[in-house]
Amino acid sequence: MFRKASSQIFRQVVRYSSTDPSLILERSINRVQLLGRVGQDPVMRQVEGRNPVTIFSLATNEMWRSGEGEMSQSQGSGDVSQKTTWHRVSVFKPGLRDVAYQYVKKGSRILVEGKLDYGEYVDKNQVRRQATTIIADNIIFSATTIEIGLEFALLCLARGSLK
Repeated sequence: MFRKASSQIFRQVVRYSSTDPSLILERSINRVQLLGRVGQDPVMRQVEGRNPVTIFSLATNEMWRSGEGEMSQSQGSGDVSQKTTWHRVSVFKPGLRDVAYQYVKKGSRILVEGKLDYGEYVDKNQVRRQATTIIADNIIFSATTIEIGLEFALLCLARGSLK
């Protein structure tokens, strides 16, 4: 046990004190938080030999006022402009994947936490495409979504269909 611990410490010292780029490990951050509305009901896909994945789209909005100078949104002058950005969200974590598939619905307001992933695929016309995906680590439902779920559960309990 002492030998294993000392070898791990030795490797860390070599990594951090070495000038060889292949031995130096740096910490980095790839984190995303998106608060928006779901654009479509989730679909679950499974490619042969791989774990299933739940996929849905999420819309985020950016609003600003045009006009002279910077104005707060409470002021009445200037036109309000809005831009909607669509994000593709993929959920691979087994428990979260199933919850997302069952409870995320079109129009729901949710917070997605995860990381950015860039990849390539070949479409049905054999054209190589690039895709940006949010790999979800956590999904937080807004209060209204939770309230709807609780109301549904209470309704099921009242009918005796939920035990």
